[in-house]
Amino acid sequence: MSNIKISELFYSIQGEGKFMGVPSVFLRTYGCNFTCSGFGMPKGELSVERDSIDAESFTDYKSLPLVSTGCDSYASWDPRFKHLSPVLSTDVIASSIMDILPHNRWNDVHLVITGGEPLLGWQRSYPDLLSHDKMKSLQELTFETNGTQFLTADFISYLNEWNRIRAKHAITFSVSPKLSISGESWSDAICTDVVTQYQIYGFVYLKFVVATKEDVEEAEKAVAEYRRKGFKGPVYLMPCGGVESVYTLNAKNVALEAMKRGWRYSDRLQVPLFKNEWGT
Repeated sequence: MSNIKISELFYSIQGEGKFMGVPSVFLRTYGCNFTCSGFGMPKGELSVERDSIDAESFTDYKSLPLVSTGCDSYASWDPRFKHLSPVLSTDVIASSIMDILPHNRWNDVHLVITGGEPLLGWQRSYPDLLSHDKMKSLQELTFETNGTQFLTADFISYLNEWNRIRAKHAITFSVSPKLSISGESWSDAICTDVVTQYQIYGFVYLKFVVATKEDVEEAEKAVAEYRRKGFKGPVYLMPCGGVESVYTLNAKNVALEAMKRGWRYSDRLQVPLFKNEWGT
């Protein structure tokens, strides 16, 4: 039996991308290779908003404040908040999932493994979780990833077996490459070989967070790089902003920019519906 350090486990609807509106269980793992401190900031500046939060004064995720700049899931990787993320066995996680599912069974509910960066350190543990007796009726699995982590050989073997007994493209990789708006560097964030590896084992789409036309132009440059390496999936544009006051400023313009390029638009349903609260 394996363990996974998890930040959140909750039932909600998928608010973004291809499966927007689908009831889903979200397993948010702890740890990330990025901080994305540039979101919501002027170009070249990094957010320090989360630094003002007294981490030790909080004992659970749901009481944490939301931020309007930087990474909106900051507690899933910031070491100051690691005490809020327990290490749980895959058996406990599977049982906890059953407890929060409607009627305590999968039916048409998807599993979304997110982060942080869920492919950073826990690939060795996912086979134990996904092969658990309580997970056998699960039919759709999505990894929400920044697209920088190669799949390991052992995990690839398991994914092939998982796909063999389910419908084609039962595994989805929702890849959100980080543009300069995030504060991360191009060389670290745009890993074309990683994404083309993913599409061997599942359905892959790209989802770019943008706020300006310059961001969209940068996304075009990135898409061209991915296409040259053989990426064949669809492209989504999504507005920047984890709180509604920011998000509503650019949603329409982002949709129009996506339409001009024949790309897809992704909303952030969790923002207007739930105010992007933790556990939604």
